[in-house]
Amino acid sequence: MTFREQLRYRLQQLNGAEKLILINVACFVLPLFVKTLLFLFNIPSGMFLGWFELSSSWGDLLFKPWTLVTYSFLHSGFFHLFWNMYLLFFASRLFLNLFQIKTFFNVYFLGVLIGGFTFMASYALFPAFQNSSPMMIGASAGVMAVLIFMSTYSPDLEVRLILFNVKLRYLGLAFVLLDVIQIPYGNAGGHIAHIGGAALGFFYVQRLNKGTDIGVPFERFVDSILKIFKKKSSLKTVYRNTSNKKAQDSSTQKDSNFQKRIDEILDKISASGYESLTKEEKEFLFRAGKSRDR
Repeated sequence: MTFREQLRYRLQQLNGAEKLILINVACFVLPLFVKTLLFLFNIPSGMFLGWFELSSSWGDLLFKPWTLVTYSFLHSGFFHLFWNMYLLFFASRLFLNLFQIKTFFNVYFLGVLIGGFTFMASYALFPAFQNSSPMMIGASAGVMAVLIFMSTYSPDLEVRLILFNVKLRYLGLAFVLLDVIQIPYGNAGGHIAHIGGAALGFFYVQRLNKGTDIGVPFERFVDSILKIFKKKSSLKTVYRNTSNKKAQDSSTQKDSNFQKRIDEILDKISASGYESLTKEEKEFLFRAGKSRDR
């Protein structure tokens, strides 16, 4: 397999949370090149990023509603990105051991939305924020939603922190308290947004324990949006040909053997890793993936 084929295969093996992390990294790197181009043409970079950052002004939101989501894909610096993605990776591994990826996305992006609304509401309500209209970026609200979700759902689950174990309930509480006490010392809107995301994660679990998944309406809304961009499949008329029964049986047996071979290779990957495959097995798996993409 070529390097490109191996890279494509490895990307296909990533789960949804890992792909989300990769997208965040890409959204951090890409603006760096864009800023260079803007600098060379003497164009202020704020004009570009301003279309994706979340403003504290409700009026701006009416003209740029997408910023309620896009702000979460931007980060102010390497360490801002690193710690957000590290915590997201940590929390997502715990989350996906118990829930499906759709539930993860529901919690994460609802946390992003609620965090954004909380940020904007705080600048409209609190006197301390009068005469200021900052912009907000960062995935922290979504990350906090996932972390506090797990801290609420499995409060007694212990995780390793360098030299000792700590229960998730105390880890989640520590993050919330840190945000509360840091509000007067800078990035007040950001810390309030984190608390909004945390509140969403907590409330999500409370409703889930009572039998209501509050993420379902959001999931249906997203699915309806995605359907707009999906191509309608053309209808085909299918005729039954009884004279080809033997050929169909042969094809079915061939498909069964094909799937069995794939399952054997996947079991080998699970047991010993991708590098344990022979060259022939890697090529077979890649061809199988290409045939399914058609």
